[in-house]
Amino acid sequence: MLMGRHSQQFSFPDIDRDGKKKLLEGILNQLNGTGSRNLYLACLESLRIIVREKTGLDTVTNENGLRILVRHSGLASYAAEKGENITIQDDDYSIIVEAQKCLCNLIFNSQQAQKICSTNGCLEGIVQRLKTYKDPALPYDVKFFDMRMLFLLTALVREVRNQIRQDLHGFTYLIEVLDLCLTDWENRQVALTDQQVDLCCEVLKILFNITESLDRHNMDEEEEAHFLRLVSLLHDLLICNTATKDKAEDLKNHTVNLLTNMPRESYEELLTPLTEGAIGGHANKDLEYDGNNMEAVNVLLDFLDKRLDTPKENLKEALTPILLCMCEVCRGNRSIRKYCRVKILPYLRNEVMHLPEEGTQLRNKLCKLFTNPVAEVKDLAADFLFVLCKESVARFVKYTGYGNAAGLLAQRGLMCGGRGAEYSSESEDSETEEYSNLKQGINPITGRYEEPKSNPLEGMSDEQKEHEAMELVKHIDKLQRAGVIQPSRVGPDGKPHPIEHVLELTEGIESPQPSTAEAVDSD
Repeated sequence: MLMGRHSQQFSFPDIDRDGKKKLLEGILNQLNGTGSRNLYLACLESLRIIVREKTGLDTVTNENGLRILVRHSGLASYAAEKGENITIQDDDYSIIVEAQKCLCNLIFNSQQAQKICSTNGCLEGIVQRLKTYKDPALPYDVKFFDMRMLFLLTALVREVRNQIRQDLHGFTYLIEVLDLCLTDWENRQVALTDQQVDLCCEVLKILFNITESLDRHNMDEEEEAHFLRLVSLLHDLLICNTATKDKAEDLKNHTVNLLTNMPRESYEELLTPLTEGAIGGHANKDLEYDGNNMEAVNVLLDFLDKRLDTPKENLKEALTPILLCMCEVCRGNRSIRKYCRVKILPYLRNEVMHLPEEGTQLRNKLCKLFTNPVAEVKDLAADFLFVLCKESVARFVKYTGYGNAAGLLAQRGLMCGGRGAEYSSESEDSETEEYSNLKQGINPITGRYEEPKSNPLEGMSDEQKEHEAMELVKHIDKLQRAGVIQPSRVGPDGKPHPIEHVLELTEGIESPQPSTAEAVDSD
């Protein structure tokens, strides 16, 4: 067998195709016959190593080969096992786990295996075993590799997702797994173990897959109730303690991903009434807002803040999920949006002495992303702040500067102003005394206060001014012809439209009419 020196090997160039086929056939024959526990275990361990390689798997990735592995993994129904000459003791979990690992490798590496395992009872077996997860005798490894298989199938075979959610009612059972892990934490106030976190993460990944294409705007009452319960559990996952710091990061990451798929009405479950207090600690005045405990929302903001400090090469992967999550959550719940606005866009004071993108606050870090070359990150950062401004162009420009805001406004046809229609008209903005005193000196393009400057045209004659203006036109025209810039003007739709010549910028601007005295002189 291949254990020992081959345990860390992932390819086998020394074994030709015929040799590999004979080896796999021999292993399957042993697994399909009567044998001892040690024989089954050695065969499965060897098979697990061999099927790490993507090629030459036809011998196993067929109905018969996968049926054998499904039986050894304990997923076949009792009726299907009747009459078979394989006997596996219920408590012989080491064989079950090795068979599960083989199936995971095959599903990952073979489209044929993915197709067959979607229809050969494997899915039904996993969902049936989900119902037994409360049994303390069922080992963690069996649960984990069940979930790993289910994740791979829902990720790689789209047709499986509706089957799991609707036909097999797997959505409900998966939520119960999360509830089971959290129950011990709530009752005993102990940190989630690394194994519990890993299991929760696998479940969260599956739930993300099966809810990704869900129509969140057309759900019945039962579905709405399930989502409310799920978001309530996601709230607890955000604030719970974990045994290790790295696992806490993983758990929050997958929780954030799943939150983006939830219907907006369910985000109210991220809040808890103040009378209940924080599940994991004492009341904190900084976390109280609008009659609610904002602990889970604050965790999301802290998570965003840490991700904003991520090295640039990982920026898209690190920031896209949490920014999308914050956009959805703030659009879906007014209290959460108002709380985030207070934390990120507080009333402006002396901050206007600096550029919006300068500084270490969340607003500064988000504004800095507006010029990031990664389009997804740039757009989501702008969208998030735009939502916090209730999609008011004037307020958005006030906090970011017109130069930073121009990209989003151009995309949405809001260069001429406007606001989102779905927000209430109640004002949430007022000016501080410091801001009012500095307001007249704030450059609307940069969003920063600037000391008064002398007029560069002062002392020039009209002829000199006209000469300088024409020189500017020539330079702009030269840059346009070279393809360096593309001058545009704002059209009726509020979006910029390219022009062919810079003189088009003057169209529609009325020339000043000469006074009576000037007209007489000209005559």
